[in-house]
This record gives sequence, structure tokens and C-alpha cells, in this order.
Amino acid sequence: MASSMTSRADEPIYSRQLRLLVERGFRFVHPTDASGELAAVVGVRIHHDVIDVVKLRSETDVSAMRMPADEPDVMAPRRVLWQSSGAVTRVLDEVLSLPDNTGEQAEAARGCWLPVDHRTSKWVPASA
Repeated sequence: MASSMTSRADEPIYSRQLRLLVERGFRFVHPTDASGELAAVVGVRIHHDVIDVVKLRSETDVSAMRMPADEPDVMAPRRVLWQSSGAVTRVLDEVLSLPDNTGEQAEAARGCWLPVDHRTSKWVPASA
């Protein structure tokens, strides 16, 4: 009986890229819209003195940004150090090419995703 599973060699490039992001420490959430449909896949990585965010809405609508670790709202930051948008493989490749910063991780960068309701979550930075 043939397996319906595809081998890793057959998987899409963006699937491998997403796995590499997870290996680098990205945590992903899957917020939904009011009707319960998947609105996006959002990945956040906090490291050193920056926060990296990737938002995937479709294969052609992906955005990514890097911001300072003390930014209070990672989904609508006031300051952005780098950003890109466009097709999934190009944007994810750019994120994977970003250098790690060497400064210490800022205290304000600590936090967690909290559920807002059954459909959405919000990043909440830890208090001092």
C-alpha cells in the first residue's frame, strides 16, 4: 500500500522555511476572524535586543518585521528596524537571512500570548 504522506524532499520550500523558523525559536499562533476562519499565521521570535514578527495571510501576502525589544505592541509597532512584504518564499528567506543581534535581551521583550477570546490571541509583555 502506497503512503499518502509526502517526503520532506517533496514538500514546498515555504514548509522547510517555516520549520527552520521554528528551530530558531519562532512561536506561531493561528488567529481566526469573526466567522472562525483562519485569518493569518503569526510567528514571533524574541531574541537578544529585538523582536521578529512574521504574518502569513496567503502564499502571496506575507509580511515580516524586526523591531526593538522594548516595543509594547508587536502587531502595530511604532518603531521598525527592518520590514518586508510579498511572496512567502522570498519574505521567509529574507527573515532567515537576518543576522542575530548580539546585545542582551531586553526585559521588556519577555511576555506571552494570551487568549482574547476563542478566536484571537494578543501578545502581552511581562511587567518589570
